[in-house]
Amino acid sequence: MSRCEQVLARLRSPEVATFLTVGGIGYVVDVATFNVLRSHSWLSTVDPSYARVLAVGLAMVVTYLGNRLFTWRDESTGDRRREIGLFIVFNMIGLGLSVAALVISHDLLGLTSRLADNVSANVVGLALGTLFRYWSYRRFVFGVRSAAPTRAPQALLAPRTDEKVGAGPAF
Repeated sequence: MSRCEQVLARLRSPEVATFLTVGGIGYVVDVATFNVLRSHSWLSTVDPSYARVLAVGLAMVVTYLGNRLFTWRDESTGDRRREIGLFIVFNMIGLGLSVAALVISHDLLGLTSRLADNVSANVVGLALGTLFRYWSYRRFVFGVRSAAPTRAPQALLAPRTDEKVGAGPAF
């Protein structure tokens, strides 16, 4: 199978479908929370960045739980604090990619319309951030292993506990 065929097969996998579904739910939680906080709470009268931070924080909780419980439920690094810390760091990098796409479009290229801002941040930036998050979560956060796990050298040298002592031919 060629590399291109491998990539296409991965894109059609249940793992990617679940990851994108969890991310979509997180996006809806983010947008809905931001708008509710901006219109029906004390945050409606203060700087919108407070509502933005709370909305992103809630969406991160939702996407972490969704990915932990559904996308990569069978994978475990064993250290939840490390996993959550990496999840937050990679989320912030993904957010940075979205902001970078907006800054490049708006400030460097001079595309300042509302449509251009939305396309750069919410299409290009969101796509780049999503690709980065999938790669980083799969590789570092949720500890996905290859299909053929390898045994550590120590495990190869240690006696197997499932073998009966004295069974088999004598050496």
